[in-house]
Amino acid sequence: MSMGERTPVALLSHAASARMAVAEALTNLAPTHIGSLKRVKLSANWMAAAGHPGEDAGLYEAVKAVGEELCPALGITIPVGKDSMSMKTRWQDEGQDKSVTSPLSLVISGFAPVQDVRQTLTPQLRLDKGETDLILIDLGRGQNRMGGSILAQTHAQLGQAVPDVDDAEDLKAFFAVIQGLNADGHLLAYHDRSDGGLLTTVLEMAFAGHCGLNLFLDGLADEAAELAAVLFNEELGAVIQVRQDATPEVLAQFSAAGLDDCVAVIGQPVNGSDVAISFNGE
Repeated sequence: MSMGERTPVALLSHAASARMAVAEALTNLAPTHIGSLKRVKLSANWMAAAGHPGEDAGLYEAVKAVGEELCPALGITIPVGKDSMSMKTRWQDEGQDKSVTSPLSLVISGFAPVQDVRQTLTPQLRLDKGETDLILIDLGRGQNRMGGSILAQTHAQLGQAVPDVDDAEDLKAFFAVIQGLNADGHLLAYHDRSDGGLLTTVLEMAFAGHCGLNLFLDGLADEAAELAAVLFNEELGAVIQVRQDATPEVLAQFSAAGLDDCVAVIGQPVNGSDVAISFNGE
């Protein structure tokens, strides 16, 4: 089982928030040995402030985005779910009317039968498998959209352009390649690009593995000013750990699936606790 939610994105795009919730549930399920994506089923928990200006239309937009468009394109269904349509509360405080309205939220629970539980990957980096590489799979294809991100929130901002599922075929190809690489024993660790972005993802992997990191970000940004967006965007994707002798084969499989523009070797785990990030030789 897994979960996916991108509620902050709904403040900028109801449809994108719903699509990202579905996609995040799938990227969280990907490191288990499931096989076909069609074996996955979803449960949708909808929450909205029905009757609040704009929220009814936003709910319609979000339901249409996943129910009529994304899920049929992925070949998966949402057979169960629930809803809470009263996400606005009003009260009086010392004679003053007050209210709080929650943004539209979709929480997706994904579930599927597992073929072999022993082939479930975790974010824990391995240092006992010789020389290894960390590979980023960026399904945002370098757009680095920051709207609704945690970094934006820490600066009391929402941003503008939000991450989205631009092509259902990319998500299907990603899931299939991860399933195949896992079944073939090529993957040592896996972590979806989590809330917080790439830097949060690789740090969590390092924490789990009790190790340091050497990261090189050449090719992911044209100039240093773009590094923050590279490190903290919350586009769809994942980081995987593979043996260096398997790296060419892994990259070739992503390329064959039409994802060659999405993958990049970004570094290696190392002994110790230091994290070194280099960009254009600096």
